[in-house]
Amino acid sequence: MDHKNKWINWGVIATIFIVLSVPIYLFKHIYLDSTSIKLNFEPHFVGKETCIDCHKLEYDLWIGSDHDLAMDFANDSSVRGDFNNAEFEYNGEVHKFYKRDNRYYVYTDGPDGNMQEFEVKYTFGSHPLQQYLVEFPGGRLQTLPLTWDTISKSWYHMAGAVYPDEEVDHTNWLHWTNQAQNWNGMCADCHSTNLKKGFDINTETFNTTWSEINVSCEACHGPSSEHLKWANLPEMARPQNTNTGLIVQTNDIDNRRYVDLCARCHTRRSALKDYDFDWTDLLDHMIPELPREPMYFSDGQILEEDYVFGSFTQSRMYMEDVKCNDCHNVHSGKLILNGNDLCLQCHRSDVYDTYNHHFHKYAGEASLMVVDEFGKESNVGDGAQCINCHMPGRYYMGVDYRRDHSFRVPRPDLSDQLETPNACTQCHANQSNTWAAGYLKKWYGESANPHYGIALAAGTHMLPGAFDKLLRLTTDDLYPVIVRATALSLIGENYPDSSKIALKNSLKDMESLIRYTAIHHFPLSSMEDVDDLIPLLNDPVKAVRFEVAVVLSMVPEEQFPEKSKRALQNALEEYREAMEYSADFAASRHNLGNFYNNTGDPTKAMEQYKAAIRIDNLFYPAKVNLAMIYNQQGENEKAEILLKNVVENHPEILDVYYSLGLLLAEMQKYDEAVNYLEQAGRLMPDRARVFYNLGLIYQYQNQNNKAEKALKQTLIIEPDNFDFLFALADFYVKTNQFEKAKPVAQKLADLYPESIVGNDILKMIQQ
Repeated sequence: MDHKNKWINWGVIATIFIVLSVPIYLFKHIYLDSTSIKLNFEPHFVGKETCIDCHKLEYDLWIGSDHDLAMDFANDSSVRGDFNNAEFEYNGEVHKFYKRDNRYYVYTDGPDGNMQEFEVKYTFGSHPLQQYLVEFPGGRLQTLPLTWDTISKSWYHMAGAVYPDEEVDHTNWLHWTNQAQNWNGMCADCHSTNLKKGFDINTETFNTTWSEINVSCEACHGPSSEHLKWANLPEMARPQNTNTGLIVQTNDIDNRRYVDLCARCHTRRSALKDYDFDWTDLLDHMIPELPREPMYFSDGQILEEDYVFGSFTQSRMYMEDVKCNDCHNVHSGKLILNGNDLCLQCHRSDVYDTYNHHFHKYAGEASLMVVDEFGKESNVGDGAQCINCHMPGRYYMGVDYRRDHSFRVPRPDLSDQLETPNACTQCHANQSNTWAAGYLKKWYGESANPHYGIALAAGTHMLPGAFDKLLRLTTDDLYPVIVRATALSLIGENYPDSSKIALKNSLKDMESLIRYTAIHHFPLSSMEDVDDLIPLLNDPVKAVRFEVAVVLSMVPEEQFPEKSKRALQNALEEYREAMEYSADFAASRHNLGNFYNNTGDPTKAMEQYKAAIRIDNLFYPAKVNLAMIYNQQGENEKAEILLKNVVENHPEILDVYYSLGLLLAEMQKYDEAVNYLEQAGRLMPDRARVFYNLGLIYQYQNQNNKAEKALKQTLIIEPDNFDFLFALADFYVKTNQFEKAKPVAQKLADLYPESIVGNDILKMIQQ
């Protein structure tokens, strides 16, 4: 049986990592990507009013845009909801909206669950919905769940719209008074200009500031004081190659840089610090979410909110150098052309804007009524619009319809197999995938172009042949970087025994996201692995440096090369600062717990794990790691309580059944241990180590038939594993089944001639 402290098979769950740089990478980013010379100055924010004289057209487009209306003080011109003594009933409670002395108030359930009055201080957004912010102690602003639908002009409850199957009371992390709806950490940096979060980890308070309350000019172009100086110089006196005195260059850049500039807010990501505009690589200031379950469907289509970046960077459009401003006016946010004209900028109208391509009727023709999956009736002609087949959407926050920007061809022929949606049956909700696939076959023929989503879905569900498909994706530069990184993450997570070579090779990839992903899943098992990772401590990209630092922090100090210790400490310090920046989140507290545990301070680690659980009482990774420390300190009863809590509240976290089984075995609660290990075996039939430990307990309990069956199962899964061969041979010897022991021992001797174990068992059998 695994020795003490091996019961938790997760190890210390770390955070954000990977690594390696090469001279050509530095050359590319420092020289080839630098199209202007930086001025030696410290610019400051000067406000939108300074831009109007020279940029009146852009300013007029911006006025009234989503960026302009991103946030405002609550007043008669900004509030769109009905506060004229309106009432709204939800979950048996009557919520009220009213004004008093020109101030706006809501009567709703508070942090203790009781109904009470709150003053609305700010509006948040404007269309198709508007939310409202309330001030709380400690500098917090909280987002009310009572939301105004600007289309139907009615109130609705955000929790009921987004989490209809979950009871969100005041004890739940999702409740509006708790962290999930906290403006300072969840929303602020993308709705105001020059936002400084100002979270103090010691007092757990905020001192959040901005220079302008909404998303103004300098939110995208950067602080402009030096630009004003440049503009006020005589034309002949203006210095050249200084990007007109701005930090951010927005013209004469490739689509990757352009999209990365927008990604700051238009992606689901983890921020590493307050945005400072002066960065080279996207991972210098954020970690983008990969298009994987549960945020995306298994083939990469949008499921939860992705804010466009995660879908668009998967697309053929992105690979063909399409930028955001090819379709959107960046100042108004509106489309630059209407209908199919937008797509016909690049695609031939005589090929694609024809009935023989889309096979749908045009406006004005007779047609049967079609109702989509959301119950909305389509208009005649909608099917002839490019976006409805290639950019189907979903509703978020209840009423906000957003389209998938991965621009893929509908594949109803795969939807049943992969459990993924397709545009055909999303629109024709009363029809089957087979029906839709039949029409595509009739219109376009038998063949269908391969799509990376097939490999991603196969890898997610660990279908036969998935590993090879994913492996090909990881090394093929014809696919988008985010797709390659997703494939790499899937083989690293789902195929740990087979993925190491691919992960090791990816440490040298030119793309920071690939390096980061490789490190995040890299199995550190030898000093050779340590040597592979150490160079990445000096990677030019911030997230890569500290991801590898966290992995290497698990190496005992006395075994770590002396010459690299300073680089490790520097990177760990960067990591600690990033995690403290976002320590208002349970995940960052959990990461800090891992940091302190890895660096030899279990007391501080426990403090951080407990803080994570305090922030979100359902955050299971912190409970698992806290249980591990309790086990190490001999407090197994506390560890048992935590793991049983995880199993009860998160039955989908399969590894915990195994971990709990091992812990209970260590506590000599063998009957309970067997129960959880048997469940782990049913839930993870390919996890040989589960059956190994289960077989040993059966053997201890003299349940020999069950022991033999479990130990034989390990060899069905991993037929050449030394531990499993030895365990079965040893079992047969101890139960006097020498004829059965002999072939197992012989295989052990043949496969592992350097070990004397196999031959020793054979000699024992002969005697």
